[in-house]
Amino acid sequence: MGPGARSNCCAPARSEVALTPAVTRAQEATGPAPVVIALPGGEFLMGSEDSQSYPADGEGPVRPVRVSPFGLAAHTVTNDQFAQFISATGYHTDAERYGWSYVFAGFLPAALRRNARRPDATPWWCAVPEATWRAPEGPGSDLTERGNHPVVHVSWHDAQAYCGWAGARLPTEAEWEYAARGGSEQARYPWGDEPESGTRFRANIFRGSFPTRNTAADGYRGTAPVNAFEPNAFGLFNMVGNVWEWCADRWRTDHSRNLVANPRGPATGDGRVLRGGSHMCHDSYCNRYRVAARIQNSPESSSGNTGFRVAR
Repeated sequence: MGPGARSNCCAPARSEVALTPAVTRAQEATGPAPVVIALPGGEFLMGSEDSQSYPADGEGPVRPVRVSPFGLAAHTVTNDQFAQFISATGYHTDAERYGWSYVFAGFLPAALRRNARRPDATPWWCAVPEATWRAPEGPGSDLTERGNHPVVHVSWHDAQAYCGWAGARLPTEAEWEYAARGGSEQARYPWGDEPESGTRFRANIFRGSFPTRNTAADGYRGTAPVNAFEPNAFGLFNMVGNVWEWCADRWRTDHSRNLVANPRGPATGDGRVLRGGSHMCHDSYCNRYRVAARIQNSPESSSGNTGFRVAR
C-alpha cells in the first residue's frame, strides 16, 4: 500500500476491527493545568505543496493564517500526569471501555501476534485485548521507567476529558502548526528543510526497514521521554515524531487560499485531526513527521503511537 492510500495507515480507526465497548465513563473532576509556553501568535503560511506531501491528506494549498496569542505545553501529556487525572476522577478511557486498543506487532510476544485481529490493509497493527494507557503492550506490560513518556492509547474523547479536568483545551490545527514551525517560514521540519544527518538525531522515528527491523539508532524502539531531543525555537519538544497528537478540529481538506484568522475546522464531521507523526514514521512508507503533515481518525480510536498536548 502506498503512503497516501489511507490516512489511517499511521493510526488505525477503531471501526476497522469491530468490537463493542464494555465499561462506562466516570464523572470528571477539576485539576491543575499543565505548564504552558506563551506564544505570541501572528500570521504564517500554513500547509504545504511539498513533493513529499500526499494530495489526499489535504496539506495544501499553502495559505495565510493568523492565530491569536495562546499557550501550548512544552511537551505532550506524560503517563505520570495522566495517572494523576485518573486517580482524581476514576475516568475510564475509550480503550478500557472497548476492552482493547491497537499495538504495533513488533512490540508483541509471538502468542499475542498470532491471535490478534488486524486491519487488512495495515497488518502491522494488532487489536490487543486489555491494551490501555497503563498497559501499552497489553497483558504483562506496564509503565515501569515510562512515567516521563507520553501517555498513549488515548482517544480524542480521552484527551478532551483530561483537558476539562486540567482547565485546558486541545490546540486547534492552525495553532499546532504555527507552534511546530517555531517561527520558521515553510520549513519542512521544526529544525529546517534538511533531514537529519550523521548521528545528530532530532526526532524519534522508525530507523531501519519498516515494519520489520528498527535499529533504534536514535535510542528508542518505541516512545521516548517527552523532553528527549532538542526543542524547537519556541522551546517545544517533539513536535514531530514520538507520538501523533490530537487537535481540536474536525477533518477537512477544502482549505481556502485567502487569509483566515483562528480557523477551527468544520462544524460537522466524524474525523478528528492528528499532527506530528510518531516513532513509527519512516520515509519508505510514511514521511509524515513533517510540520505540515496531517492525518485523521475517529474520535473514539486509540493506538500505541497516539497522545496529545494541551493548549490554553
